[in-house]
Amino acid sequence: MSCELNEKREGWRSQRRGSIRSNVAAVVALSQISSPPPLPSPSLSTPLSTSSLPPSPSLDRKQEIVAIYPLLSPPALTAHASNRVCNALALLQCVASHPDTRALFLQAHVPLFLYPFLNTVSKTRPFEYLRLTSLGVVGALVKVDDTDVINFLLSTEIIPLCLRTMEMGSELSKTVATFIVQKILLDSAGLGYICATAERFFAVSAVLASMVGALPDAPSARLLKHVIRCYLRLSDNARAREALRSCLPPLLLDAGFTACLKDDVQTRGWLAQLLVNVGRPHGDAAFAASVTEPTVLQG
Repeated sequence: MSCELNEKREGWRSQRRGSIRSNVAAVVALSQISSPPPLPSPSLSTPLSTSSLPPSPSLDRKQEIVAIYPLLSPPALTAHASNRVCNALALLQCVASHPDTRALFLQAHVPLFLYPFLNTVSKTRPFEYLRLTSLGVVGALVKVDDTDVINFLLSTEIIPLCLRTMEMGSELSKTVATFIVQKILLDSAGLGYICATAERFFAVSAVLASMVGALPDAPSARLLKHVIRCYLRLSDNARAREALRSCLPPLLLDAGFTACLKDDVQTRGWLAQLLVNVGRPHGDAAFAASVTEPTVLQG
């Protein structure tokens, strides 16, 4: 029995090593194929290798990604083409979330291949599905709280692309895009980057305010949760805190609007702390009683 168990363990280890090698090969293969078309911002034109590789199943899957670039503008993406690419992106999400392949994923600049998908504006289902799946890959990266990931993303145009989705995407896409911005803000490098200039801060705060203003017509407690967390993190910066005293959406002070958070103790705590930080009273006295001291400023 002991010998049989040992054989099974060794077989599992061998299978896992093979899986990791396959993921690494997929990342390397993607870095070798032709680069995506440039986006409007020149800072996205990161050089990528274009050397030829012999045909392989993993390379074929990656070529499915770049093959639909011509269908993005003018919009001509079909449901079938979108599904095929999203299946390939699902594999990339596994690579992005695995600790053994995450660094290679970034070194190969793989997220840049997804940015053309996030730069689209069509609201049809194939495009929305493509945006959501692409955001899922980036979401898998930021979920691990890795400063190297944040620094990589800050060197690209991920924040403007997320802000675009937060303005025009579906409720689910908006939620994932806001989560990505939230995770970037929670890193000290991300908070410093966004609050370094008034232009960056107001670009983010304006989109957050617009989202709050749209919630009465399309309520979403989970989206509101991420918006509040973004505001709270912004209030940890001295200049941002001062600015938020005058540009925080009035709806966040309205007891009727925030009633949807009555069972969400964590988010109510975040909102209470935010309001204390910026010195604004809430319409519900219970908020004022739960938090009394502002958080320590971080810049």
